Amino acid sequence: MKVLGIDVGGSGIKGAIVDLKTGRLLTDRIRYVTPPGGRPRPMALKVGMIAKKLEWKGRIGVGFPSVIKNNVALSASNIAKSWIGTDVGKLISEVTGSKNVTVLNDADAAAIAEYEYGQQKMEKGLVIFITIGTGLGTAFINNGELVPNLELGHLYLKKRGDAEWYASNAARKRNNHSWSVWAKRFNHVLGEMEALFQPDQFILGGGISKRPELFAHHLTVDTPIRMASLKNEAGIIGAALAARGLKKR
Repeated sequence: MKVLGIDVGGSGIKGAIVDLKTGRLLTDRIRYVTPPGGRPRPMALKVGMIAKKLEWKGRIGVGFPSVIKNNVALSASNIAKSWIGTDVGKLISEVTGSKNVTVLNDADAAAIAEYEYGQQKMEKGLVIFITIGTGLGTAFINNGELVPNLELGHLYLKKRGDAEWYASNAARKRNNHSWSVWAKRFNHVLGEMEALFQPDQFILGGGISKRPELFAHHLTVDTPIRMASLKNEAGIIGAALAARGLKKR
């Protein structure tokens, strides 16, 4: 089964055709910069451009930076607030011509891709998957079951505020922090999640996971940590996978 996977983010919109048998990209990854303001129509048109460039009219899966219910955006993280209440699936269908569009939270997409196709099997029990980028996307997989739409990037940290504002990769760049300073901030976020949920494993994804040597030695929480093996392709692969659904092992 082949599906077009789309990974929508606050800074970039990426897509490729995915072979769901292997979890591999069948085409080069196409990326466009997210239009300024992050409004619905301009962003959707970028998805349409990806589909057109790949000559794709079939099934599409979309990972989207929002709480998603029945393809409708119920929040807006690092994109325009006008997305709230928008039927993302319907809008993507309009601009691509596809009659079968599945939408889910972007961190959930990355997590199910790692679960299904990652080089290492996830631990039994509770695994917290965190994508580190413009924001902090989070997903829970508990004994093989995805718990959707857990936006812990907005966890409030006492005296520090919103977690992703404090410790996302965008925060590192905004504040011109060294890797060691940023890692100590991120470690504080992990510590808060550890205290609240006592997970069995943290998996870190997003582009930053390609360079663990820059920061991983500063992470001191007790919970085991590993980097996602699919790195920044996970969102595309998981979005495509959502069209089929996660199979419990």
